[in-house]
Amino acid sequence: MTDRDVTDHSGLAEIQRDERSLHWRWWGAIAGLLTGLFDATLMAALGVHFEMNGRNVTLLVGAYFGLSFAVLGFLLGWVAAARRRDRRAAAVIQAQTDAIAATRARLAQSEKLAALGQLAAAIAHEVRNPLAVIRSAAQGLGEAAPAGDVEAGCAASFITAEIDRLNNVITSLLAFARPPQLQPRPVAVHELFERALLLARDELAAKQVRVRREEPGDLPVLRVDGDLISQVLVGLLTNAAEAVPAGGEVALHARAAAGVVEIDVVDSGPGVPPELRERIFEPFFTTRASKGHKGMGLAIVHRIVDEHGGRITVESSPGKGASFRIVFPATRESLHLV
Repeated sequence: MTDRDVTDHSGLAEIQRDERSLHWRWWGAIAGLLTGLFDATLMAALGVHFEMNGRNVTLLVGAYFGLSFAVLGFLLGWVAAARRRDRRAAAVIQAQTDAIAATRARLAQSEKLAALGQLAAAIAHEVRNPLAVIRSAAQGLGEAAPAGDVEAGCAASFITAEIDRLNNVITSLLAFARPPQLQPRPVAVHELFERALLLARDELAAKQVRVRREEPGDLPVLRVDGDLISQVLVGLLTNAAEAVPAGGEVALHARAAAGVVEIDVVDSGPGVPPELRERIFEPFFTTRASKGHKGMGLAIVHRIVDEHGGRITVESSPGKGASFRIVFPATRESLHLV
């Protein structure tokens, strides 16, 4: 649908609303006229007559009542239509305000990501080479240390491990800051589930996590980058495997609803506290710092989903696990590819 189509449809809808508003006023006038005539007829039936200078003016009074009530009904219809227009205008203004706020937020986020990308590139250039030299020197010192010098060997191993951790941080930062290069193609949800479970099987098997799948056979085919969305699902499955206790359960659900396809990754872990749900997709935010996590996984997941025009949310109840929901638009093309 083009912008012109949207404009034409909007103009047609406005004309139809104006016609309905006019109908409301005329119906009010008709109702008032009928009410006045009914009152005049009722009074005549009850034996009430109106005279002026010895002449019967009952019909004239009835017509006056009818016209008066018609004018009153017309005015009431006009007031009602005006109030409807005001409510409609307020709703339109609110929707436009929300859209402007969302656009500003996206622009601000884009500016932050652009600055973050420049910072990440500078860090990678300025830090990685010295880190490589330090790592090589630490390895050399560890190998040259006397066989009985345990302290020197431990120090060299510690330096090497920390340098590897810093390199991983830089790699994650670059992965988040660099806009993903999408290569969308038709992909079945079943295929995405198969690939993700294959890639995450080691993490799931390490804790003997049970996986439950539910996907209808008539799901629309998504037009997405299969590799990136598989990466998203692997990240969520890995995150779920870390959250659940040994022998826990992770569920993969998919469904089609109202022009979208919803994919849920649900775990049986402790859940996400309410105060952390708003921050869980922020870069470097993590609740597992003691395990060496960099806190970039869910931020990258959010970035990939957003680049596909989708959205990701999290719901959780204390002690009942967390549920991550990804919503992708079901395009016309995808609907015809089932």
